Amino acid sequence: MRAIWSGAIGFGLVNIPVKLFSATQGSELDLDMLDKKDHSHIKYQRVNANTGREVDWDNIVKGYKVDDEYVVLDDKDFEKASPEKTKLIEIAEFVNEKDIDSIYYETPYYLQPEKSGAKPYALLRDALKKTGKAGLGSYVLRNRESLVLIKPSDDILILNKIRFQDEIRDTEDLEIPDIKIKPAEMNMAIQLIEQLTTDFDISRYKDTYNENLLKLIMAKAKGKKPATSKMKIVHSKSKDLMAQLKESLAAPKRKAS
Repeated sequence: MRAIWSGAIGFGLVNIPVKLFSATQGSELDLDMLDKKDHSHIKYQRVNANTGREVDWDNIVKGYKVDDEYVVLDDKDFEKASPEKTKLIEIAEFVNEKDIDSIYYETPYYLQPEKSGAKPYALLRDALKKTGKAGLGSYVLRNRESLVLIKPSDDILILNKIRFQDEIRDTEDLEIPDIKIKPAEMNMAIQLIEQLTTDFDISRYKDTYNENLLKLIMAKAKGKKPATSKMKIVHSKSKDLMAQLKESLAAPKRKAS
């Protein structure tokens, strides 16, 4: 893995030199965009709006429009805006992770200590484990400030980017009907939830769609006509909610896929 950022975690007056690594990778198939007529590759070009000519990356700069004129910014300008946040993840406070709604979570990263930061890294990791807390702070990556949550996982620290409050859309425009649930329906629903409750094990779940899509691609490559899979979802014929819940409880437990 290649580090995408290096800097330090600020923990009180302790600085922990670290490197940041992406913790996730895409599992989707790498599909190319083609011209429908002759299957030629579709290219994306950076074109000058005035001349129509393609522009190399080396000749592209970023700018902000002020009174019909652009103020051009370079890398040093971005760092000058907040030099401490481009190189330091300052932990502002410690919180209970369960208090943060899942809607705020964005992207996970691994934190690896530099040699000089091994001991304070281990101290922070183990202290978070013992207290059950997570560190909340912020830093700047790729010219964007992000809120972050730092928490332990086995022997490493994980950094989760989380969204700011103003990035979450308000729900007032949604139309959610006010429905009263009967006690018997609630009891039946709770029974169904308890029946399907297990210990969380992510390894039981696999991305089967890409696997099936690849089989279809290979079949087409050999000139075969791919078989059409039939929908296996079975719904209750009854429109009565209690009847549907009873059928659900009697049905065999579904397997993870």
